[in-house]
Amino acid sequence: MLRKTFETELQQVKDNVLLLGSMVEQSILDSVESLKKRDIKAAEKILQFDREINGKRFEIENQLMILIATQQPMAHDLRLLASTMEIISELERMGDYAKGIANINIRMGDQPLLKPLIDIPRMAQKDVDMLHRALTAFINEDVEAARAIPIEDDEVDALYNQVYRELMTFVIQDPKSIERANWLLWVAHNLERVADRVTNICERTVFIATGEMTEIKDTDDEFWKNQ
Repeated sequence: MLRKTFETELQQVKDNVLLLGSMVEQSILDSVESLKKRDIKAAEKILQFDREINGKRFEIENQLMILIATQQPMAHDLRLLASTMEIISELERMGDYAKGIANINIRMGDQPLLKPLIDIPRMAQKDVDMLHRALTAFINEDVEAARAIPIEDDEVDALYNQVYRELMTFVIQDPKSIERANWLLWVAHNLERVADRVTNICERTVFIATGEMTEIKDTDDEFWKNQ
């Protein structure tokens, strides 16, 4: 009877994690779209929505603490609960990156974008696609998918490098454009970090299923060696 109760409550936690993930995915896409349109009101809504993301994270954290305290989980179950705590923290940080992009949009005021956004929306879409599949792998404890997804981080890094090169070209041609270039570089940086945190989720999924905690991909080294 206790096991059945535990499994029911655990399923509620997983459902909430998926809900939190969908909230973060939407926030990432909305933040880039609002920047693309220079829609300040939409950016302000993202800041408000971030409070809901934080609230959902704390709700799940409370559920997890109750399960750990009352069910005395062992082995696999303990790995699952502890790792879920880490995963919701990663999701909350991704939400912060979206909030950061919204803040950049607001702080830019009436300044126009230095260049049309092409690769930055591609980065956001790739991030969301990777995140969605990483959470599916987490729910299913799909080790094969969890090991494969982080490899796609190279695509996000390549897009970042492309954004970086283009922005530096603008700055070289017109040094006065450095502030507007920096705004977009920070946006791209936030999106690059989202993909890194997706990798962290995948590593936790492998740990849950196998008990093995290893780095799947050293994302920071791969990123910086190309700079």
